[in-house]
Formats: sequence, C-alpha cells, structure tokens
Amino acid sequence: MARLEDVSVGKVGFIERHGLWSDQQRDAAERVRAQIEEAGLTTVRIAWGDQHGVVRGKTLTVHDFLLAMRNGQDFQTATLYMDTTNNLFAPMFASGGGVGMGELAGGPDSILVPDPTTFRVLPWAPKTGWVLSDMYFASGAPVPFDPRHVLRTVLATLAERGYEYVAGLEVEWYITRLEDPMLQPEQSGWPPDPPRVSAIAHGFQYLTEHRIDEIDPILSILQENLVALGLPLRTMEDEWGPGQCEFTFDPAAGLQAADHMLLFRTAAKQLCRRHGYHATFMTRPGLPNFFSSGWHLHQSLWDAEGGGNAFTNREDDGAPLSEVGRHFVGGLLRHAAAASVFTTPTINGYKRFRPYSFAPDRVTWALENRAAFIRVIGGPGDDTAHVENRAGEPCANPYLYMASQVIAGMDGVEHRLDPGPLEETPYESDRPLLPRSLMESVAALRDDALFRSALGDRFVDYVVALKESEIGRFLGHVTDWEQREYFEIF
Repeated sequence: MARLEDVSVGKVGFIERHGLWSDQQRDAAERVRAQIEEAGLTTVRIAWGDQHGVVRGKTLTVHDFLLAMRNGQDFQTATLYMDTTNNLFAPMFASGGGVGMGELAGGPDSILVPDPTTFRVLPWAPKTGWVLSDMYFASGAPVPFDPRHVLRTVLATLAERGYEYVAGLEVEWYITRLEDPMLQPEQSGWPPDPPRVSAIAHGFQYLTEHRIDEIDPILSILQENLVALGLPLRTMEDEWGPGQCEFTFDPAAGLQAADHMLLFRTAAKQLCRRHGYHATFMTRPGLPNFFSSGWHLHQSLWDAEGGGNAFTNREDDGAPLSEVGRHFVGGLLRHAAAASVFTTPTINGYKRFRPYSFAPDRVTWALENRAAFIRVIGGPGDDTAHVENRAGEPCANPYLYMASQVIAGMDGVEHRLDPGPLEETPYESDRPLLPRSLMESVAALRDDALFRSALGDRFVDYVVALKESEIGRFLGHVTDWEQREYFEIF
C-alpha cells in the first residue's frame, strides 16, 4: 500500500511497473540522486520538447523530483493541441479528442518520464537541475505525438537495418539587444507584441575577427555555460547580418544530437534574456538589414557493428559517396517537398528560398556547392564524407527534422533511388523547385505515401492539422504589405 508521501506526483511506481527505463537509465538515475545531494540542488526542471521543438515542463522541488524518478510527473496533454501561439487547432473535447485518439479526449494528464541520462545542472540557475523527459499515457503506452518518441522509433528501425544515424549541427541565429520587453497589458496580446530590440554589431563583414570581438561579452557567457552543460560546442562564428551568429557542434548520434539542439536553443534564449539580450531562431526577422538564417544539418550513416562511415566510398571509381550515400541522397531528393514540413515548418521559413543566395531554391545536389539543397562534403576514401541539408530553418523541431531525413534517406537506400548527376550550377538546374510556401509543403506531406507508412496516418494528419491552423490564422490576418499595397490606390 502506498504511503501518503509517495503519491504527490505521477502514479506510484509508474516507471518500474511499465518497464520504461533501460539498465543504462537505471544506473544513471543512481548517479543523478548522488549528484543532486552533492551539488545541494533545491529544484529540478523536468523538460519536454513539444511538437514545435519548444521546451515546456515543470519545476519540481528536489523531494518531488526524486518521487518523479519513480512515479513520473503528471503533465497536461492540452499542450499537444497548441499551435505556435497556443491556439488550439483541434476540438479537444470532441469524440476522439479531435485527433482520432480517445485517450486524449477532454485533455487528461499524461505522465512525463524523466530520462536520467540527460540530467544536467544548470550553471546559470542557482541550485537547479534539468532533465529531458518522454510523454506517456496513464496506461504506460507512449504518446504517439511526442517528437522524441517519433525519432527514437525511427532510429530503432534504422538500427534493425544495421545503421546508426550521425548528425552535426550548424545553426545560424541572431542575438539582439533588448530595449523594451513590451510588457504593458495592452502589449500582452495573443500573440504578444514582439520585443523592441537593437543590433549589437553592424554586421556585413562576414567572419571578421573584429566583428565577433564586438559581441564577445555575450559569446563568452554563452560558451562558458554551453560547455558547462556538456554540449559539444565546436565553433562560434560571425555571420552576415548584424548580430547574426553561427554556432556549430561536434557530430553526435541521432537522438543525442536532437537533444543537444533542443537544449542549445532554450539555453541560448535564457542566457541572453538574463543578460539584457534577445535571442531569436526565427528564420527571417522582420527588421531592417536582417538576412535569413538557416540550420544546415550535416548527416551520415555509420555501420552499427563498428564498420565505420557507410557514406565513405572505398571503391576505386572516383565517386564522392558510397552507393549507400548516393541512394540516401536519392531518397532525400525524392521526398524533399513532403519533408519540408519538418525541415522548414514555419510560414516565415520559406522566405529564405531565393535564387543566387546562400540558400537553395530547388531540389538539387552538388559537390561542395552552397547553392544546392543537398551539399556533398568529402571524396573517395574520406572517412568524414557526409551530406548537408541546406533547406532547414533554425527553429525546426530537431526530432522531426532528423526523423524526416532518416525516413526519406532510407527509402532511397531500400529502393536504390538514383539521385542523378551532380549539379555544377544548382540555381540553373531544371530540377523541381522546393516548395514556395508552407501551404505547398503541407499539401505534399498530406499526399506522401512514404511518410504515412513510416509515421502512420494519425501522426501525419496531426501535423497537417497543426500546420493548417497556423496557415489559416496567417491567411485571415491583414498584413502590412496588403495595407500598403491596396488601401490607398483602391
């Protein structure tokens, strides 16, 4: 019989009863308990990456967090219904919860199960720990709309085929100085007025040392804290726009790489805000002289049995990639339009796809050419050979972005899809254009049999409905462009 002090959070014995932790996680949990006591922590944040890649969660006292490592933590499933401004996109109180799942009708609690292998002490928040979690129903079944669960499932299927997915992060984003957080009640709408900011450097001197030295005070803070978190930070670079940075990270296995991206973004935003700055991963901010940012995803497959990089061409034919790598690219090209919902999930992101820029505009691949959708890096016998998807935006959900790449790429491997010849001038290619809008990419995903097969109709319909909610609100809003274009002349 449970004691009163055992029932504060979650469901008593939930994790053990449903066998939700591996041996590695159980061992990690013991280390976490010792670390909490040794560091004198008083609170722990249980974090969950939602459908947008935004971190939600709860802050628990240490006493109740230790209970949550047995019981899990109850958490509101209504968050699954929220688009980017927390508008509910489906009728949660209807039959089947509006998404074909009776388990979600009425907004019942789910259970967040901490993953102790992801535990960290937050260096900027006194006596505070942080841990990622996975979302489960009260029955012990995983919630199928949990993005981390989606990627884990895709990677498990990949492992059955003998491969491990490896990803390197190259992320462009902006740091601005916060001038006015716009916190007056009349500015706190739904969504609220964006903060008023100024630039922290002039920009337009790409990769110059003096530009990056101008912003060293905040970069030093970011570096110190990101490294203290255990993130594999590799470089911090000055990009093109004013205060635009590029951070890159050492390659990591798929789920870990996605976890790194989630933690990096939330850490960067918190650290900047605490020091009087505003960080944004929005692709094309609506500010004068601010240019687009991208998230270039570097990726390869490795032999799960220790056979090394499966993209390395070890044949004497001069090709830059192995047959596996070539066919993987064939899959990425074949399903580029449908995958765009995951690589470029916002309306704003499609404003980046312009010819003769540093962003792709059509479904091409090329060797060491930054105009291409898929850039091949490496050559015959190169153990670092990999491909770079240059269409992603920095606010993409990392779990769904990576899952889409594995699904599309492995379809190419399985069906030996030929990507065709490498392009020499990608912007002059006659290959199909990338989707010009989120509307086009949602339509492509809706009709894509591969993603429906790999992710299930219910998940694809969920994502389509979520994005159609955002599209509908956008189309119903009178933009400044329309007002300037039509109000006076007509």
